Amino acid sequence: MTEAIVYQGEPGAYSHLACRDGFPYMTPKPCASFAAAFRDVSSGAAKLAMIPVENTVAGRVSDIYHLLPEGGLHIIGEQYLAVHHQLLAVPGAKLTDIKTARSHPMALGQVRKRLSAMDIRPVNDVDTAGAARAVAELGDISVAAIASTLAGQTYGLDILAADIEDASHNTTRFLILADAPLEISKAEGPVVTSFVFKVRSVPSALYKALGGFATNGINMTKLESYMVGGSFQAAQFYADVEGHPEDDGMKHALEELSFFTESVSMLGTYPGHASRYKTQNTQKC
Repeated sequence: MTEAIVYQGEPGAYSHLACRDGFPYMTPKPCASFAAAFRDVSSGAAKLAMIPVENTVAGRVSDIYHLLPEGGLHIIGEQYLAVHHQLLAVPGAKLTDIKTARSHPMALGQVRKRLSAMDIRPVNDVDTAGAARAVAELGDISVAAIASTLAGQTYGLDILAADIEDASHNTTRFLILADAPLEISKAEGPVVTSFVFKVRSVPSALYKALGGFATNGINMTKLESYMVGGSFQAAQFYADVEGHPEDDGMKHALEELSFFTESVSMLGTYPGHASRYKTQNTQKC
């Protein structure tokens, strides 16, 4: 029996595609929520979880930044997926029939201009693949779904307009989570280290906490803040940096970070995806 990798959503979701692309030898397993996916990995019902964290058009997936430090899992990798949205409808429908399009709010935000140009009204749904299933069950030629080609194939829908995303660079970054951390040495190539921290309540604490990364030449590629503990004054930060904790520069930067923080929690050190460095090299040209 093949090992399972879980994702949030229904069969045909973009997370399903990411699982299939990144781990074709594993069995993709849908979950109703991100929390359920975390529980499946923690309980041993699945080996890995494929969780989206950000999109180049729609921004961050906010729920994840609360689950990561609380869920007890470790980041062991990242996956980049080029997202191509299809306008899907029941067989027999024509583009001129479509009045509304259902999908997840993040997906609708990525096709906003194209839908407006086609005079189609967006309607929020809980999931891209779930929207495709609902459209198939409804059987109304005036209602379409915004979802993947795989969702169309899964639920027997036709593509009325292909690749309708507003931006050609539309890409989603996923984190790969496991119950145990990845053991990786600093000699194994470019790596990313992710962690969360809470700064002390002193003036310029964040500036001082991050100063060590700048002075030691550490590239911080992501910094997200979010409120914790029901207070507008208690902020926690999520960070991705390119480097290994055993690198001399990283050691110094993390030591300086500890002086100005109440807590630091390491989430994982893992290989950087090839797309990360391809993007950087393109920007330098």
